[in-house]
Amino acid sequence: MANNPAFNRIEQDARSGYAAFRDQPAHYPQQTYPQPGAPVGQDQLEQMYHAPDATAFDARRVTMDDVIMKTLGLFAIVITTAAAGWFVAAANPAIGFMVWLGGAIATLILGLVIAFKKTLSVPLILAYAVVEGLFVGAVSQFFNALYQGIVSQAILATLATFAGMFLAYKFGLIKVTDKFRRIMAMALIGYAIFAVVNFVYALVTSTPFGIGGSGMLGIGISIFAVGLASLTLALDFDAIDRAIATGAPQKYSWLLAHGLIVTLVWLYIEFLRLLGRLRN
Repeated sequence: MANNPAFNRIEQDARSGYAAFRDQPAHYPQQTYPQPGAPVGQDQLEQMYHAPDATAFDARRVTMDDVIMKTLGLFAIVITTAAAGWFVAAANPAIGFMVWLGGAIATLILGLVIAFKKTLSVPLILAYAVVEGLFVGAVSQFFNALYQGIVSQAILATLATFAGMFLAYKFGLIKVTDKFRRIMAMALIGYAIFAVVNFVYALVTSTPFGIGGSGMLGIGISIFAVGLASLTLALDFDAIDRAIATGAPQKYSWLLAHGLIVTLVWLYIEFLRLLGRLRN
């Protein structure tokens, strides 16, 4: 998410002053303003003085409430469709594997479309949440069939890590600087390439967990992935704070919520893989 072009648009729009915000909200009483150099009458002065202040909601800027509500909404979609994916995989493992594989490919494609699409599309973000939920449900059922109780352990680990990273970020224990963003961007790109290669390797060789298996190398890879996903949460928190501080358009709250959910699901999957390797 560090070099997501959509996140870059937030900063670009901020530097241009969010031109769209200069349009007067439709529900405000129509105000007339004098031309430069023209005399200002008493009536005009009173009208300008008594005009209501524009709030963040009126100006349609991102607020923390927007991000929280949309994150909860996307999370609810993921949980609902994950339950469906779980039951399908439990009833028919063959179909469950197709849901797993199809979901992985679909989330990759939709994620790239969302990232590089010139305009932000809410329906695409909602579709991503649906497909992501099916994928998570099928994967979770697969791991649960092999290792009883591993799903609840991964969920607790994910929630604990999220809470820890949030507190560390808020108390300044983790500072997101330009250097930190650059390092994370390179690490994320490198790991993304590795993940694709590892996925293909696991399918072709039928090797559980892919490169490294459940040996020390594999466990080391999983620990690195969990750490990288955890640090990505700091980037997400920073992106939310910067979007609010720069007055980003309200529509970006969908993108910020999407990024947070994607990171949480990634962290959960990496915990599943780490716990599975440790148990294998």
